[in-house]
Amino acid sequence: MSRLKDKTAIVTGANSGIGLATAKAFLDEGAARVYLTGRRKAELDAAVSALGSRAVAVQGDVTNPADLDRLVDLVKTEVGHVDVVFANAGFAKPAPLGNLTEQHVDDLLNTNVKGVIWTVQKTLPLIRSGGSIILRGSIVGSKGFNGWSIYSATKAAVRSFARTWASDLKGQNIRVNVVSPGVIETPGHDKMGISKDEVSGFFGFAASVAPLARIGRDDEVARVAAFLASDDSSFVTGSEYFVDGGIAQI
Repeated sequence: MSRLKDKTAIVTGANSGIGLATAKAFLDEGAARVYLTGRRKAELDAAVSALGSRAVAVQGDVTNPADLDRLVDLVKTEVGHVDVVFANAGFAKPAPLGNLTEQHVDDLLNTNVKGVIWTVQKTLPLIRSGGSIILRGSIVGSKGFNGWSIYSATKAAVRSFARTWASDLKGQNIRVNVVSPGVIETPGHDKMGISKDEVSGFFGFAASVAPLARIGRDDEVARVAAFLASDDSSFVTGSEYFVDGGIAQI
């Protein structure tokens, strides 16, 4: 397919999981070049090697503005513009009220909120008219699961960004949308600080309440992101797309 023919995209947090699946989907849809960012160089290099010559690795951390400046400078030098920015980098970690620590709060806010802000603001000058900014939210942004207050708050902020930034950019022909997945099996679950049994139980619970009685897949989220990156979605901005148990809906 060629819905993204000649387009240049940036995908943050693209070492694995949803970010990597989305980078692949963009390339499959004909994107001319996709810049992948991530903190772990070995995984990032492996991802780019698997994706081919139109994928470019840029090691960096979205919480570090200097790393984002390097990314922007590279894209500006090599291509001069961006058509799609998928602000995907983020992580989840539970902690109940009463056991919250300053580090827990700061880590989640720095990556999931400030990282999204700086990713979008620093790449904005390169985004061409007709461009697409896609943010990765989560269904927890509008849920009330115990133990997830700070993570949920970060994703509620991302949901708000999609609506307010769409208004900010309405005169520039740049649209902003948010994809809010349900539970998706990705390597990130291994880094949440909970046991494998707890992860398995969480997956089982999520599947039991999902429409298709299963959890989602990263490629399903990627297909929604690819639609939002394409000109087919030029009529929609400020919207939230849910992907839960294989079903996508606004």
